[in-house]
Order: sequence, then C-alpha cells, then structure tokens
Amino acid sequence: MNNKVYLCIDLKSFYASVECVERGLDPFKINLVVADPTRGGGAITLAATPAIKQLGVPSRGRIYEIPKDIEYITATPRMTLYMKYSAKIYSIFLKFISSEDIHVYSIDESFLDITSYLSLYKMNAKQLAKTIIDEIYNVTGITATVGIGTNLFLAKVALDITAKHAKDFMGYLDEDLFKQLIWHHTPITDVWMIGPGTANRLASLGIKDLYGVAHYDEKILYKIFGVNAEYLIDHAWGKEQTEISDIKAYKPSSNSISNSQILFEDYSYKDAYLIMKEMVETNVLQLTEKHLVTSHIALYIGYSKNIIKPTRGSRKITNTTNSYRILLEEFKLLYKKVVNPNYPIRQIAISFGNVIDEIYEQYDLFADYNDIEKEKSVQKALVDIRSKYGKNAVLKGMNFYDKATQRKRNGLVGGHNA
Repeated sequence: MNNKVYLCIDLKSFYASVECVERGLDPFKINLVVADPTRGGGAITLAATPAIKQLGVPSRGRIYEIPKDIEYITATPRMTLYMKYSAKIYSIFLKFISSEDIHVYSIDESFLDITSYLSLYKMNAKQLAKTIIDEIYNVTGITATVGIGTNLFLAKVALDITAKHAKDFMGYLDEDLFKQLIWHHTPITDVWMIGPGTANRLASLGIKDLYGVAHYDEKILYKIFGVNAEYLIDHAWGKEQTEISDIKAYKPSSNSISNSQILFEDYSYKDAYLIMKEMVETNVLQLTEKHLVTSHIALYIGYSKNIIKPTRGSRKITNTTNSYRILLEEFKLLYKKVVNPNYPIRQIAISFGNVIDEIYEQYDLFADYNDIEKEKSVQKALVDIRSKYGKNAVLKGMNFYDKATQRKRNGLVGGHNA
C-alpha cells in the first residue's frame, strides 16, 4: 500500500494575480491581462485573471483575439516582481516543509512531499494543504489551488482536473478515485504529459481516454511509443514510481546551453545573422562564467508566417572550447548551410551541446594558443564587469545597429520586462 502523500500547489493566474494585488484589485472580479502593449496586437497574453477567463479569454492568447466589447486592464510584465513573490511563497513553504521535500516545478507551481509532516502537525492532508494555501493568501494576497495525491502524478492530475473547479480549490486522488474520476475523462490532453502528438497516435488506435490506454494491448503500445509506453501505461493506472528524492538526485548525462528569440518583425538574411552573432556571444559568456566548454553546436531558423518549413542543422566541432572567435566561425559556416536567404526570418535558436568542465578544453593543431588565452582573459573580464555593473555595462559595436536586440534583451527577465 502506498502511504505517500504529495501536494501540487499552483498559484492561480499568478502574474495577473500579482498585478491585481499590487493595484488593490480582486482578480476574480477585474478583467486584466498581462501583456506588453509595445509589441502590438500580436503580443501574447502571459496571464489573465479568472474574471476575464470566465468571458472566454485564455491565458496564452493574443491581444487582438480579445473581443472588442470586453473592457480590461493591460499590465506590462514585471518578471522581477513575480520572482520576488515566488521567492516569498517558497519561504512560506519552508515554514512547514523542509527544502528536501520541495520540488519547484515552475515559477508558479511546486510539489511538496508532506508524508512525514502529517503526524508532526497532527493534521490530515487537506488540513495541512489548507493551512499552507491560507498562509500564502494572508501573506501575499495570492490565491493558490492544490492537488493532493498518493504519488506525484496523481497530485498533478488532481490539481489540473479536479482542484481548479472545486469551491475550496482543492482536489484529491488516490488510485481508486483516479479510476472513478479520470479514466473516462476527455479530452485526454488534459492529463499531465499527454500532448496533442501522443493523443493523435492514441486516437489512431481508437483510444480516446486513459481507460482505453489501460486496457489496450501493451505490445502494440510499446511498438508505437517505445520506452515511453512504460510511463503511459503506468499513468493510465494512476501509478508513478518517481519521487521528489529521485528528482533531486538526478543528474543529466549531457548538458547544453540554449538561447532562442522570436523576432517582432521580419528580418533579412543579413540582419538575422547579426542577431545570431549576439546570441553566440551571450552563450559564450555563460560558458565562461560557469567555466564550461562545448564541442557541438546547433542552429534552428523559423521563417515569417511559416511560408516554408523551419530549417535546422548541427555539427560536432574539432575544438572543445568557449572561444567566441572559434564558435562564431563555426556558427557562420552552419548559418550559410542551414538558412534559406530568400525568405524573411522570425525565429532563431542556437544551442551549445556536449557542455563539460573547462578542464577538458581541447584544441586542434591549427589553434593559436596565445590568441585563445588573450581572448579568454577578455571574456572573463567582460563577465566580471557585467556581473558587477549590469549586462549593458560593456557593449560591442554590433549591439548598436538598428536591428540588434541584445541591449534591450539585457534588460529583460525570461524574455519579458523585468
């Protein structure tokens, strides 16, 4: 018998709720969306209050999609403020639960293993959950919802499917209740970790819900989904082997550093190359700061209005390095190979793969070690200056071109206004 008890706590309409708290407004009564109006009608609404959601406005829509007859407030994103609220709420968790038993899943969602705390506080799971979310509201003014489950998966599903529609904002699932309440729930994409692609493949088998998964021929599921069939089948029965301790102990076998941008106007082949150069420098300085090197690069290009399919490419390089000069030259070659120069560009993503400690730095016979050492000294100096005085304390000439974006992005948090 599983004696574990988990909470999955979500901060309801978090960004929008913070903006309402800051204005002394009630998010359940006020129509407010969080979006950057300077980005035009196509700007994404990062969050929407429960009040405006009731009118059919989603959290992740676009400004121009909001019906003209709805009056609402537009709040410009303030990511630093949201991070402060999130940190304050994490400190509330620590009043009740040890950090070892907390897994922060995102800025507005966390898992808590409360198994050993129920006897300590002489409470049942719902009582302890209510105590924590009441404290969150009393301290910050933010309403939280909570899923309670006998494993991490059930806690998350209880949050996503049952808690958000409950009057007390709480839901509970064990394996038996899961079969009663969730087995026949549709759409199946409401269930954590089942995306449209998985749902479409299941639909091709005539499966529309988790009951169908649970009772389907496992051999066929393994043939179609490979090793992922194990997780799919376990979840169909409400089972989950992973615990918070496993998540905290996990170390990825390989690391990467990535960077992506969605551009807010069409960029030519030449102007997009400037953006890529800025992005390469940003990633290089991350490598330098963390004392890491890379031997693999990748590039992704998305085109305006999806007029042609995105193009992408990757390559293993002969040097294991964090040299901007060497890595930029490699990206220049990849850019020429990957990018179609005849179409306007709207999205760029780059990645450094096989990232390892700089003690494994290695160069080919053509590398100039003296130049590399000089460049590394400059890069370390840039990291130190920017760490002390801000990312815009030292800029390059390319950062001042009209189409450059790095100066503005240096003032953003997570791609949004700080």
